[in-house]
Amino acid sequence: MSPNKYDAGLGKTPANFQPLSPLPFLQRAAATFPKHLAIVHGPRRVTYADFYARTRRLASALSRAGIGKGDTVAAMLANTPEMLEAHYGVPMTQGVLNTLNVRLDAYTIAFILDHGEAKVLLTDTEFSPTVKAALAKAKAKPLVIDIDDPLGKGGERLGTKDYESFVAGGDPGFAWKMPDDEWDAISLNYTSGTTGNPKGVVYHHRGAYLLAAGNILAWSMPTHPVYLWTLPMFHCNGWCFPWTLSINAGTRRIQRDL
Repeated sequence: MSPNKYDAGLGKTPANFQPLSPLPFLQRAAATFPKHLAIVHGPRRVTYADFYARTRRLASALSRAGIGKGDTVAAMLANTPEMLEAHYGVPMTQGVLNTLNVRLDAYTIAFILDHGEAKVLLTDTEFSPTVKAALAKAKAKPLVIDIDDPLGKGGERLGTKDYESFVAGGDPGFAWKMPDDEWDAISLNYTSGTTGNPKGVVYHHRGAYLLAAGNILAWSMPTHPVYLWTLPMFHCNGWCFPWTLSINAGTRRIQRDL
């Protein structure tokens, strides 16, 4: 059989192809609408320029801490700006974000930390009783980074690092990485374990991109919508809305209580 003429000289190149990933959504929003409001959390206001810079700082700091392709970063967080930052900063290292259901007990959290092989744990101090007990049970010994949200109830600090100081040590100009393949994992989610141990479910960059874009089509969302965030971001990565709202440069008004 003679070769197809459309197979000659028309291969993938950087000029005509890149893996599908939701990460460039934020990069574009920051470049196009740098001063537009991206996040509202109580009195806190974050523009797209600042949002993007903080995610790059987080990615840089995680990279310096040894996080790279295929490494799991777990997050025991409420709906906060830090949870949004993790949805970009973790995969910018080619790592995998594992958002933990804050309603689960210590035994189940310990199982997930072990099964997911967490190397870093971002944890809100409000959940320190559960996290402390989980870490005592788990074989995994992740780097624990505490987040003390002013709108939370506070609690014991369990880690050797504080999130703000950790991020401040990162580079806002960090040259973050796209996935090598759009089939690479972007996040890891777990069932609640009602019929046994929790089961892990992996999202890839392509799937996250397509659902994030599909949300806009399904909801007929305009440019610059204001989205009242009540859905827990730990639940199926907030149905991919952490990535969706960057496509049309929307404003996220976060409700912490889940």
